[in-house]
Amino acid sequence: MSSAVPADDLPDDDRLPGQPTEGGATITPYRDGPLVVRGDFRLVDQDGAEIDPGRKTIALCRCGKSGIKPFCDGSHKRSGFSAPSTPSRPRPAAAILRQAQRPSD
Repeated sequence: MSSAVPADDLPDDDRLPGQPTEGGATITPYRDGPLVVRGDFRLVDQDGAEIDPGRKTIALCRCGKSGIKPFCDGSHKRSGFSAPSTPSRPRPAAAILRQAQRPSD
């Protein structure tokens, strides 16, 4: 059974349930479903042109089957898409920042 959230059923607010808004966006990968983006964000295409999502909470397709890309239309349910809600090998944010800040030799 999928725990994915249908895009049309997402609340149109900028908070996760029970959490205060601190600015910025929160991106939540749903198991076997979309990436749900909540909060203050800007969505642009590969050329930098802004895409108006029309709401503060959106679901982005990650199965590749949506008819309204980059948004989720629930096609992952029919296609049998499978993906975890957590990364297979998480990297601590501090390690990523340290690596990015190292001077090149």
